[in-house]
Amino acid sequence: MRHPRHPHHHDSPFGRHWEKGWFGGPPWGGGHRARRGDVRTALLSLLSDKPMHGYDLIRELEQRSGGAWRPSPGSIYPTLQLLEDEGLVTSEEQDGKRVYTITDAGRAELEERRERGGGDPWEFGPLGEGLGQLREAGVQLAAAAMQVARTGSEAQRKHAAEILTEARKKIYGLLAED
Repeated sequence: MRHPRHPHHHDSPFGRHWEKGWFGGPPWGGGHRARRGDVRTALLSLLSDKPMHGYDLIRELEQRSGGAWRPSPGSIYPTLQLLEDEGLVTSEEQDGKRVYTITDAGRAELEERRERGGGDPWEFGPLGEGLGQLREAGVQLAAAAMQVARTGSEAQRKHAAEILTEARKKIYGLLAED
C-alpha cells in the first residue's frame, strides 16, 4: 500500500518512521541531538558570556550551530534546574522571565569540561572519513535487513533480528572501551 505523501516508502515495513517519526531520523542527517553532557556544557558556556533566560539560550544555541541544533525546552529547562540545584547557576525573576547567571563554581566546571572535551558542543565540524564509512556501512546493513524482512522466511527474519541485536550490543560496547 502506498502512503500518499511518501510514495517512495511503500516497500518499507517501517514506512516513513525512519525519516522523522519513531526514530527521529538517522544521526548523520539533518539535525543534531545532543547528549545530556553537551547540553550542560553548552548552557554553562553561553551563560559565561552573559545572563540569559531559557528561550534566549535555545535561540543562541540554534544560531551558533548554524541551525543544526535547536534543543527543546524539555531538555533546556530541566538542565537549568539541575545546574541551579548544583550551585553552578543562579536565577532570578526579571520582567516576568527567569534569568540565569553562571556562578564561580559553574565557571570552574565549564573550564574542566572544556579541558576534557575540546570545543563547544555546537561546533560539530566536518563529518570526517570515519563517519562517512560508518554511515555507508549502516545503510548497507539496513538494506540487507530490509531484504530479509521482505523475502526471507520467518526463521530467517528471527535469526536476522538476533544478529542485529548482537551487532547493536557490540557497537555500544565500543563506547564503554574508553
